[in-house]
Amino acid sequence: MMRTFDAIIIGAGQAGPPLAGRLTAAGMTVALIERKLVGGTCVNTGCMPTKTLVASAYAAHLARRAADFGIATGDVTVDMPAVAARARKVVMDARSGNERWLEGMAGLTFLRGHARFTGPRTIAVDGEEMTAPRIFLNVGGRAIVPDMPGVGDVPHLDNTDMVALEQVPKHLVVVGGSYVGLEFAQMYRRFGAAVTVVERGERLIAHEDADVSDAVRGILEDEGITVRTGANCIAFARHADGVAVSVDCRAGDPKVIGSHVLLAVGRRPNTDDLGLDLAGIATDAKSYVTVDDMLQTNVPGVWALGDCNGRGAFTHTAYNDFEIVAANLLDHDDRTLSQRLVGYALYTDPPLGRVGMTQAEAEKTGRPILVSKRPMTRVGRAVEKGETKGFMKIVADAETQRILGAAILGTGGDEAIHGILDMMNADQPVAALRWAVPIHPTVSELIPTLLLGLEPVAQT
Repeated sequence: MMRTFDAIIIGAGQAGPPLAGRLTAAGMTVALIERKLVGGTCVNTGCMPTKTLVASAYAAHLARRAADFGIATGDVTVDMPAVAARARKVVMDARSGNERWLEGMAGLTFLRGHARFTGPRTIAVDGEEMTAPRIFLNVGGRAIVPDMPGVGDVPHLDNTDMVALEQVPKHLVVVGGSYVGLEFAQMYRRFGAAVTVVERGERLIAHEDADVSDAVRGILEDEGITVRTGANCIAFARHADGVAVSVDCRAGDPKVIGSHVLLAVGRRPNTDDLGLDLAGIATDAKSYVTVDDMLQTNVPGVWALGDCNGRGAFTHTAYNDFEIVAANLLDHDDRTLSQRLVGYALYTDPPLGRVGMTQAEAEKTGRPILVSKRPMTRVGRAVEKGETKGFMKIVADAETQRILGAAILGTGGDEAIHGILDMMNADQPVAALRWAVPIHPTVSELIPTLLLGLEPVAQT
């Protein structure tokens, strides 16, 4: 017999479990199906292990700088198996905590297996069929293997492989100069690897303003990382010392020989083996499930949350997807994706905190804008910590006096950006933040001064 539930959730990433908690608390019977690891990318191969590794890499970097602070140390060595074990423990603690929560949730049937649609309202899990009037997809995504010459002929790593490494590569070649690739590049350089970043575009993290991109590149190169941009003919071949990566740049050696290669060129949704066609669920050209402003698919009663809908690529946006769905279904509170203001961070050291428009994006709107920029050398907290690389930058609308976006590349930038993000969410004018009295000494205390420096920018 077909089992019947009030709701079925496919995937136990960042949106699925809390949604199950809200639905069961509202008295619904819910089936939550996970075919692999509870917690999704963030817990298992993304945020938690990588930021744990970043912390270890920062400790090694700071230990090497001990003399700058008047501290004497011996040679700094990295015990990579111990570093990896620490990251594993963080992951396992989080995953097992989530599993205990789900397994003890009243009203929830927690199933392990591969779920596939057999019709618009029916799901099969390892041969067992079930149905529900509400079905939620939270199936996440995975790393892309790019269609580059020779890529199938050589060993290569993705983010999942990287967080499991228990050795420091002799020479790590990172293909892809964006957020994931740059975090691993700096991390493993600090662990002791030679590192080369190969990027097809003309600059790193191309979505950011050129001054941010250039500053991040300078920070990485100062630590001994080689950056090769304009690599428009990337190809791979086996080599006696590992892998030969052809880069075809305009300057420098046309090939880089690496002991290990990390492919960090993007991600794709896990939607190719769910039987979406049998349910009539529409996807776009990149296989993301298409959703409306309330995360509903084209099939009534089916929603898509998290990375698989292409409307956000972060843990916090996936969680906000859950909040939007729960608000609309349970709280009688109309919430939409278009109300969401997205901030994010690049966890290099120093980190980049970002929210809203870049200056380039603001200029493209044609509106009159104001811009202010100050170096982190103006931040007393940064000077005291001996971490003064980077800058703060803010963009505002000259007519409405609303903040359009900001970037804080500097120590504590991932936290300090929230003062600006909150003001933007509250839709308050620049003056409201200008007259805040920030705590001294903090990174955030420069923000009012930054606002005082807002000046018109000529449109090009």
